[in-house]
Amino acid sequence: MSRLRSLLARGVSRSLFDARWIMAPFYFGLVVALVLLLVVFLRELAEGLLALPQLSPVDAVLLTLSLIDLSLVANLLLIVTLAGYENFVARIDSGEERRPSWMGTVDFAAMKMKLMGSIIAISAIALLRTFMKLEEGKHVEPELLRMMAVIHGLLLVSALVLAITERLARTSKAPPP
Repeated sequence: MSRLRSLLARGVSRSLFDARWIMAPFYFGLVVALVLLLVVFLRELAEGLLALPQLSPVDAVLLTLSLIDLSLVANLLLIVTLAGYENFVARIDSGEERRPSWMGTVDFAAMKMKLMGSIIAISAIALLRTFMKLEEGKHVEPELLRMMAVIHGLLLVSALVLAITERLARTSKAPPP
């Protein structure tokens, strides 16, 4: 009976451990989303280049902010895809010379902080884009502007709380001197 229980426990453990591979299609889906973002990025860039003769300085800045925004979202997808795969599925064997220096060093806590940093940057760009529309004399709903500022502030507070929580967790696990 003890042997059967041991075999059953080992089988359940192995099945649970192998279940991590269920995450692989999610990460592949994020790679597909990255390709979609690239298509949108290239379309925005092409439209901007075609409009170059008529492009005002404000429009040039708005186009640049839009491209930066897409780039930040792409970075976000890449961080989640690579760090998530390495943390939850398997180590990526790409050869040490091709491996970015941050890979293998980004744990779940660091990944959350990188995500928050990117989300805050994206929020700041959206807010800046809205302020530039105001500067151009375009109408922006005051309630929309207020909500964007509140959401940006909440993201900043969330990142701060997350950083403090992670630091406290790290120091509580540190061995005594």
